[in-house]
Parts: sequence; structure tokens; C-alpha cells
Amino acid sequence: MRCKMLEKRSFSLSGHRTSIALEPEFWAALQAMADAQSLSLVGLIGGVDSNRTPEQPLASALRVLALRGG
Repeated sequence: MRCKMLEKRSFSLSGHRTSIALEPEFWAALQAMADAQSLSLVGLIGGVDSNRTPEQPLASALRVLALRGG
């Protein structure tokens, strides 16, 4: 089984620059969720960022959201 490379994207969230590395499939699922909610990808990610606990890494929170389908 071949491992997929992580795709790193940079965003500005709450006035701070951050980079998130996820597999392309997760980026696609998150983009589809954002589109379905009429949000930008950064809008969706910002919502997740503001609602996660400080102990949960943002990338993990995004993967869980994508797996749950919203």
C-alpha cells in the first residue's frame, strides 16, 4: 500500500497565520462540506478552530469532521 503525501495549506485564522497538513482526500471532503454550507474553506476551518478544545490539534479536528461528514 502506497502512502499519500500530505498537502500543506496556509490560512489566516483569527489574525494568525497557520499551516495545516492533511491528505488530499480530507481536503476534498472539507471543501465539499464548505460548498454544501455555502462557506469558504477558510470559513469552515475557522469555525472548527473556534469550537475545538485547546488540547485537540486543528488537523485532528478537521479529520474527525471530515470522517463524520459534518
